[in-house]
Amino acid sequence: MKYPTTPDGRYFVVSGRLWRCSNPSLSADDRQQRVHELMVARQAVKTAKRAQDDAALKAARAQVNAAKIALGERGPVWWQDGAPDFNRFKVDNTPYSAWYQALPGEAN
Repeated sequence: MKYPTTPDGRYFVVSGRLWRCSNPSLSADDRQQRVHELMVARQAVKTAKRAQDDAALKAARAQVNAAKIALGERGPVWWQDGAPDFNRFKVDNTPYSAWYQALPGEAN
């Protein structure tokens, strides 16, 4: 498993850090549109960096953030059970630690 997903489907793990998954209740069309918006925004970040345009970079990063919020990867959590958000936390500092340590090849 390259990027294991937590049993509750809320996060995937990259280099020992949790990253929030997209909202699974988004329709396929809505998700596709929002992913497209994210890719366009990321390209705008790349272009602004290459041009060393600070104003364009700030705007492009705001577009990336907005797209990630729309996908549910940032901003308010998409689950309804009141569980806290561990986005960007080191997995070892969360309730997912035992699960992660039990994965094959993940023992630290």
